[in-house]
Amino acid sequence: MGPRQQFVALLFLSGLAAAPSLAVEGHRELGAHEHGHGTLNIAIEGPKVTMELEAPGADIVGFEHAAKSRKEKAVVEEAVTQLKSPLALFSLPASAACRVTEAKVEVEKAGHDHDAKSAGAPEKDDGHSEFHAEYAIECASPANLTAIDFGYFRAFAGAEKLTVNVITPKGQNKFEVTRASPSLSLAGMI
Repeated sequence: MGPRQQFVALLFLSGLAAAPSLAVEGHRELGAHEHGHGTLNIAIEGPKVTMELEAPGADIVGFEHAAKSRKEKAVVEEAVTQLKSPLALFSLPASAACRVTEAKVEVEKAGHDHDAKSAGAPEKDDGHSEFHAEYAIECASPANLTAIDFGYFRAFAGAEKLTVNVITPKGQNKFEVTRASPSLSLAGMI
């Protein structure tokens, strides 16, 4: 079972399925395309931390179309490399002694009707690209998971905010983390 399946299973086990309005809102949030705004889902259960990131291509590489030039392809490759180091982007306390056990990054295409109109461009646009990353992390001292610092905003200049959904055995919470305030307290959630 990969991190995404574990996260989905944990969503249901934690009772999110019992709150359909939250599930629908979360789905709409993931499907919505807003420049500068991504979504990070975090599930913490014992020593296991599962993260799933969805972010528009513009946030990560500064453009949304498929990489065409050699330079654009190099920018995408560099971004994928950065995204494969989740603890540099979403820094957990050193005292939690966490290590990455799996990191998977994909660049996906998402078609939208408003592409050419919103860009004001006459060119034919084949849709927006989105980055999707899944992470499995294990922490030797999960009780020390008291905060997350978001180096993500330093790494990706186009990123302005992340909707962060955190699910722990104590419940689920939704936060908005921004470039101006790039940290999140997990106190009392573990």
